[in-house]
Amino acid sequence: MSYTERDPYGMYVDNGRKGPGPELMGADTLIGDHVHNLKNEHLGEIKEIMLDMRTGKIAYAVMAHGGVLTIGEKLFAVPWEALTLDTVNKRFTLNIEKERIENAPGFDKNDWPNMANQTWASQIDNYYGTTRQSSLNSPID
Repeated sequence: MSYTERDPYGMYVDNGRKGPGPELMGADTLIGDHVHNLKNEHLGEIKEIMLDMRTGKIAYAVMAHGGVLTIGEKLFAVPWEALTLDTVNKRFTLNIEKERIENAPGFDKNDWPNMANQTWASQIDNYYGTTRQSSLNSPID
């Protein structure tokens, strides 16, 4: 299901470029979008969007890969900067080989990592080849 099918307010209806999309998108309309690589191979599905509450920016998209009906699926925190919205196909693109995502650092739905840990964040950025100005480990007022 694409974001146009999860659009309760009609924000993404093409009516002469009025409305916010695709430059601004509602987070809840992106959850469930598929992620493909540049070879058009299906990599997974967006399950959650993680906000950095210190900066107000998106830090990660949590993507699920594998499994059947959530049984056996592996979750991955993909840096937001690594994803590109494909407005033609109504999905995201991640420039990574399918074998690489299968071996990516992931986690189980019952054992989430400490995403606020700078060491963990650096490892994820290194794996996906992204960099960010992080506010992780800074206290929230």
